[in-house]
Order: sequence, then C-alpha cells, then structure tokens
Amino acid sequence: MSRSPLVRPFPLTLLALLLLLLWDASGLDLVLARAMGTPLGFPWRDNWFLVNVMHEGAKALSWVLTMALFVAIPWPFGALRRLGRSDRVQLAISALASVAVISLMKRASSTSCPWDLQVFGGAAQYVSHWSWGMRDGGGGNCFPAGHASAAFAYMGGYFAWRRTSPSIARGWLACSMIAGLALGLAQQWRGAHFMSHTLWTAWLCWVTGYVIELAMRWRAARSTGDAARQRSLNGT
Repeated sequence: MSRSPLVRPFPLTLLALLLLLLWDASGLDLVLARAMGTPLGFPWRDNWFLVNVMHEGAKALSWVLTMALFVAIPWPFGALRRLGRSDRVQLAISALASVAVISLMKRASSTSCPWDLQVFGGAAQYVSHWSWGMRDGGGGNCFPAGHASAAFAYMGGYFAWRRTSPSIARGWLACSMIAGLALGLAQQWRGAHFMSHTLWTAWLCWVTGYVIELAMRWRAARSTGDAARQRSLNGT
C-alpha cells in the first residue's frame, strides 16, 4: 500500500494548526465579537432564524444524516452504494467520533461564551481558552464550538470517499467546511462563540477523521498481511 495518500494531508494539517495558533495570538476574536455585540449584549442572540433554523434545525438535520449513514452500512442507498462496506463504516464512525471529541472537550473546558463576558453585559472576565482550569467567572463549557461540529463532523468523510470517487470526496469536504463555517458564524452573531472556537472545531474534526483513516488503513493492511501468511502456511 502506498503511503503517499496518508502522508499528504499531514503537512496541511500542521499548516492549519500553525495558522490557528497565529489566530489565537492575534487577538482578533474580541475584535470580531465587538463588531457583532454591544456592551448591552448581542442584538441577534434571540433572532428567530438563527435560533430555530441555523441552531435547532441544523442540529436536528445533522443527527438525521448521521443516523442515515449508520443505516447505510448494511443497507446502502443512493451514492453510498459506490462505497465498500468498510468505507461506509468509516464514513459513519468518523462523523460520530468527531461530535464526541468536541462534546468531551466542551465538558472539560472552563471557557465561557462571549455573551457571558462583562464587555458584552455579562459577568465573566475574558480568559484564553488555553488557560485550562482557570475560571473566568462564567458558566464555562463553551470551547470548542459544539454547534459547528454538526457540519464539520462530516469532514472525515473525505477520506472514505477519496479512494472511490475523488470528485465526490472534494465536494463532500467543501460542503462540510462551508456548512460548518455558516453554522459557526450564526452562533457568533448570537454571541455564543468566538471565531477561534469555530476554527478549532474544524481542525479537531479533521484530525479525528484523519486518525480514523490511519486506523482503518492499518487494520486493512494487517488483515491483508494475516491472510497472506495464512495462505503461505497452507501452501497456497
């Protein structure tokens, strides 16, 4: 098995990490948040479209899609028929695993949402999301952006598709990224997250999908090696 398909995303992943760290150091989170909020709060926090369509509706749709991917493992439908069973398993597991990773990180985070900060009418002080264990006086559990993972979670599907259809893989990745960014921006307008929260969610979901890809390829290579050794022992 050629290593290049697995190695190629690695430098891009590291480059994205570097850019994210530079964003964190830039202080642009507060600059953008101030463009959307006021000392009295975020005017769009209770906007009907952002709450009911971009938040609740998108979250429900994401869970329906995830369940459909699991149903498609034994009973493929539509374009999913073009994928082998192992690829369909990878597609579904990478989505669910990405959501789980983001959810666990949010539970452990002491970072509060922008709408909780004093500068926007709340009670919390601004504290970097990397200051683990340092309380900011707010409710916490706001980093990374959980809602954006409703779309970014599907980025790992790129790896499942690219062996069968590179064009679908690229389209799948682009749609996941665009939808995730749209959901992240919707939450930012409401004051629920900083831009960095959304960007880190994208990176973490990509890394989760990449790790699952490596694990699946390692498992496939091991199974192939075991089968070859068994044939050798049987003299075939």
